Amino acid sequence: MPKNTEITRLTPHGSMDILSQLEVSQLKQGSQDGSLYDTFRRCALAVLNVDSDTDDAREVLRQHQDFQIRVVQQERGVKLEIENAPQSAFVDGKIMTGIREQLFAVLRDISYVKNKIASNQIFDIGTSEGISNVVFHILRNARVLVPEIDPNLVVCWGGHSISREEYDYCKAVGYQLGLRQHNICTGCGPGAMKGPMKGAAIGHSKQRIRRGRYVGLTEPGIIAAESPNPIVNELVILPDIEKRLEAFVRAGHAIIVFPGGVGTAEEVLYLLGILLNPENKEIPFPLILTGPAGSEEYFRQIDSFIKLTLGEVARQHYTIIIGDASKVAREISAGLESVRNFRRVHADAFYFNWILNIDHQFQQPFAATHENVAALNLSHDQPLHLLAANLRRAFSAIVAGNVKAEGISQIEQHGPFELCAEPEIMQSLDALLHSFVQQQRMKVPGKAYTPCYSLKKQ
Repeated sequence: MPKNTEITRLTPHGSMDILSQLEVSQLKQGSQDGSLYDTFRRCALAVLNVDSDTDDAREVLRQHQDFQIRVVQQERGVKLEIENAPQSAFVDGKIMTGIREQLFAVLRDISYVKNKIASNQIFDIGTSEGISNVVFHILRNARVLVPEIDPNLVVCWGGHSISREEYDYCKAVGYQLGLRQHNICTGCGPGAMKGPMKGAAIGHSKQRIRRGRYVGLTEPGIIAAESPNPIVNELVILPDIEKRLEAFVRAGHAIIVFPGGVGTAEEVLYLLGILLNPENKEIPFPLILTGPAGSEEYFRQIDSFIKLTLGEVARQHYTIIIGDASKVAREISAGLESVRNFRRVHADAFYFNWILNIDHQFQQPFAATHENVAALNLSHDQPLHLLAANLRRAFSAIVAGNVKAEGISQIEQHGPFELCAEPEIMQSLDALLHSFVQQQRMKVPGKAYTPCYSLKKQ
């Protein structure tokens, strides 16, 4: 892959353009501190590696072993020095403006978590409230939380590797949302994360909206497999998948789910688990599952899995719409009005859903190890929202085994993850995962898939 072998120096833009010497020192120390530097380097490389055709995080690192990035301290602030960066990030020898902004967003978030969150005793991550405060402060520091604006941030979930028909439909839905002046938040990657943003950008242009928001939320373990797409103009790196998921449901006002794979199923289970919590019974949260004509089988499998594992009560929390982009947008607009009215009545912020109760189990980082995966309670002898939490962890482990560097290494060393479930859950899980394999939703289409998991009856 072609590389820019010259050393490129970049000045900051946005929230980091005016810094004190203490802040500069903290940034430099934080970005070059052992394992933290490795995280910073991997995330920066993912930002630079635009138009990548791989979803294997380790492959990205192998292709760019000689890539280097350094934080340089100056009297007026910091600069970034990059060497041997992918050539695709440059135009006529100059780095793209959007990529420059995203590089400093990476530095901003990783350093902020290190120097302002991890070392600050006011954040009690042993409590649910403490973790929610961490998510709030990260989003506020990134200037994602905008007060005095009616709810209009629509979260779009879906696969990073989808068919052309599915991509075009995602874009059509985004266009209809943009025409209605809604902003978009996704996982920042390609496919179903890029399509709605691109469509919304056209819709915003039609309505002469010049400050459309295209928010991308990611985390270090997944960004290399889902590099930020070019539409993202607000990038945030959360510390782990759980805080990323919480950021979606706290900052977003409605969620649309497009066709995807295991990662998309993980996100759906996360949200359903929260909505199934009795404490959240009255809170409106619009959730629509949608795709083009021909995607019925995908949603039939998802719906069947939810029915067999979480029951009919879970199905009441979402609507399935096939092949009607304008209907999706109309339903979302009506749902956002319900959200606005509810938050006014309950004096909850429009920009951050404080009133939503998120159980501590949904917030605890899950390490995808063979021991932890085998120990998951995948049975009905627990409240439904906790079963949803454990099913979410099971899918998170499969995502790790498919695309994350650490997960792939685990599989290579110890073989597939072993999931133990009661017979009914195991059968429904097997059927769903098999359908993902058959539809080539586990990996980039065209690549043979070797399962990173095995199923075992309890």
